[in-house]
Amino acid sequence: MNVQTLPDIAAQATHHDLPLDWVGMAGIALPLRLAGQTLTAQADIGVSLIDGGARGIHMSRLYLALQALAGQPLDVPALQRLLDDCLGSHRELSDSASLTLRGALPLERPALISPLSGWKHYPFEVRARQDGRQFQVELQVELAYSSTCPCSAALARQLIQQQFNEDFAGKNLDRADIIGWLGSTRGILATPHSQRSTATLQLRLNPDCKELPLLALLDGAERALGTPVQTAVKRADEQAFALANGQNLMFCEDAVRRLHRALRQLPQASALRVRVVHAESLHAHDAVAESRWNWG
Repeated sequence: MNVQTLPDIAAQATHHDLPLDWVGMAGIALPLRLAGQTLTAQADIGVSLIDGGARGIHMSRLYLALQALAGQPLDVPALQRLLDDCLGSHRELSDSASLTLRGALPLERPALISPLSGWKHYPFEVRARQDGRQFQVELQVELAYSSTCPCSAALARQLIQQQFNEDFAGKNLDRADIIGWLGSTRGILATPHSQRSTATLQLRLNPDCKELPLLALLDGAERALGTPVQTAVKRADEQAFALANGQNLMFCEDAVRRLHRALRQLPQASALRVRVVHAESLHAHDAVAESRWNWG
């Protein structure tokens, strides 16, 4: 059969006359180069259908346009070219196009003290939208960290002080006695509770931004928190992690404020949203805090 005679059902008119906000495809497998890593992502891509009399869009054109990102370093200009191509292939049918890329970025992280290192994965999303002349890119990442409760730490210290007074009441103490007591189980009579916690960071990029600041976002956030979860560790690393937790006591409110301040320092940011979840070990529910800046 001659290709020119194949029916194009999507091009046929419909009697519904109803424009659609978004039509496209979701969950397309796509290899990407992001932050120096090669990874497999999933893509959602689509356009609006402003011509209510048209039955559908040309999905194959979107799929083929998306292949321009395959295996290539991902940056902002590449995202804008892709969405421009999607709109160019749907003239008179569409006035907006959008793309969402989601995956997990593997990063090698060193241990705190020892020469060991290991890999962590960071879930991410890149969302781009072209709406008329307005082009916008948002970046979202998730990271895990440890949080130790300040209230629990204070209560534990009080119990240790009380036990010290009971054990040494009326006694003459020397340095060896105190050091020995601190190293015993009575010296750590109570410990504060801590939990694995999660931060979700959303960044809207400035219009003049060319690169996706994924590493800057993650590194800045982990420095601000001070207690990112670890990979390979020896006892010296575990001890250093315990020290970091003791020096970085934080409620969820403290954590979200630290992250907010750190993200505000990124020159690529025009707006941000931060959400933290502390999966408490004391309660059967989570402690949650959110903060946003310029986020409409």
